[in-house]
Amino acid sequence: MVIEWLKVQVAEERREAFIQKDEEIWTAALAKYSGFLGKEIWISPESSQEVILVIHWETREAWKTIPQDYLDATEKRFHQAFDQNTYKIIEAKEYSVRKFIQPRSK
Repeated sequence: MVIEWLKVQVAEERREAFIQKDEEIWTAALAKYSGFLGKEIWISPESSQEVILVIHWETREAWKTIPQDYLDATEKRFHQAFDQNTYKIIEAKEYSVRKFIQPRSK
C-alpha cells in the first residue's frame, strides 16, 4: 500500500467547508479508480488551520496512472466550488506501508 499525504493550510472559518467540498469533489473523483483504497482526514487539536489528507492507494503505479487531464479537471472543479485563496497545500509526501504480523502468544 502507498500513502499520499498532504498537509493543507486552510482559513479557520473555512475548514469544515473545505473538508466537505474535498469529500464531494476530490474523494468522489479518486474513488472512480480501482487503485484507490480510501481516504482519511486528520484534524489537529493544536492547529485549527491545519488539515491532513491521507489517501490510501493499492500501489504507486495505480495512483500514478490517473490521467493528468482528469486531475487538472478535478482541480478546476474544486477551485470553482471553493475559493482557492482560503487554502494552500504546504507539504506533500509519499509513504510506502509495510505491515508486520505479530504471532499470537499461547
